[in-house]
Amino acid sequence: MIDVILGLQWGDEGKGKIVDYFAPNYDIIARFQGGPNAGHTLYVGDKKVVLHQIPSGIFHQNTINLIGNGVVLDPVTLKKECDTVASFGIDVKKNLFISERTNLILPTHRALDKASELSKGDGKIGSTLKGIGPAYMDKTGRNAIRVGDLLDKNFTSQYIKIRLKHQKLLDNFHFNEDISQWEEEFFEALEFLRTLNIVNGEYFINNHMANGKKVLAEGAQGSMLDIDFGTFPFVTSSNTISAGVCNGLGVAPQKIKEVLGVTKAYCTRVGGGPFPTELHDATGEELRKIGSEFGATTGRPRRCGWIDLVALKFACMINGVTQVVMTKADVLDTFEELKVCTSYNINGTEKAEVPFQMTRVNIEPIYKSFKGWNSDSTKIKEASAMTADMHTYIKFINEYIGAPTRYVSNGPGREQIIRL
Repeated sequence: MIDVILGLQWGDEGKGKIVDYFAPNYDIIARFQGGPNAGHTLYVGDKKVVLHQIPSGIFHQNTINLIGNGVVLDPVTLKKECDTVASFGIDVKKNLFISERTNLILPTHRALDKASELSKGDGKIGSTLKGIGPAYMDKTGRNAIRVGDLLDKNFTSQYIKIRLKHQKLLDNFHFNEDISQWEEEFFEALEFLRTLNIVNGEYFINNHMANGKKVLAEGAQGSMLDIDFGTFPFVTSSNTISAGVCNGLGVAPQKIKEVLGVTKAYCTRVGGGPFPTELHDATGEELRKIGSEFGATTGRPRRCGWIDLVALKFACMINGVTQVVMTKADVLDTFEELKVCTSYNINGTEKAEVPFQMTRVNIEPIYKSFKGWNSDSTKIKEASAMTADMHTYIKFINEYIGAPTRYVSNGPGREQIIRL
């Protein structure tokens, strides 16, 4: 069977630490979508490591890590990450595997991403400029180069063909930046990539499951950034929800058992796009400051606000969430009053559903207030040590979204997780 960990908000929920926490219980950790726009932060000892492409189980010596076919892979980012991981004494050539169907991000994909975003002016979607969108466009346009193509003698001609196609598009954007340095790094990274374990991903994972191995599928970004169900057009280019596990790894739906959804105790968002509960006041600034809310991939300050239960219930519904993991509960330790959004006032009508196009309507959040717990939660080890106010806050959320919170993260440390 296969369990899934994914984000229920707009990404940045702290999934890296959660995957790292659960990794010892699994034989295989598999990334099923996204690319280097993901930033999964882990702490190895007292050192902070941010992973963008490699699954978060890499620091567990006996765990197999698979980059699935649903991922778009930047060889340059991967090589840098492998070098970082190797500096901790981990042999990536032993426990990192890459599906041959995984699509490559080329230097011209990054250039196209940048050119496209610059051309949008005030209509920017907040792209991370990592080449994700153009890479997925080539995938759906059936032009992509995949990892397995590296082993083909015609790879160079394939590359030149797509490079020329991209250049025409760049000329249309009047993009004149010199990317020769990017290409130099790219071809150097390709040589490294060829030395890694390139496998037939779908047979690899299904054969392991047939032999009783336990698999944890690791999602990137969050459900509200899903290409179909997120806040379109301010979304990512892949399916970030649990359905993406099937086509991102090549596993059947009935193989999925537990779906662990990760949510912060409040809400954040990086880049553009609708965010109904965003706070533009001192409270929002306080959340950002206490929570160190700056993007792991971009370094951009995150927009902050109260937890949005309308969006959270929607995310639990479309994912079939069986357990919730609440992160960064400790960030709320000093607040006298906490608020949760229970419905939206949309053009004078109260609704508890996520609208088709958030950008086309005026959404005013309707809140329910709770008394803050006003105590240091970072030292708590057991649920019994949580205050009554903390229990009340979590209990209300559970009842509203119809899914149980089983774990509460109360600090960045690997051991700072309370099991409920």
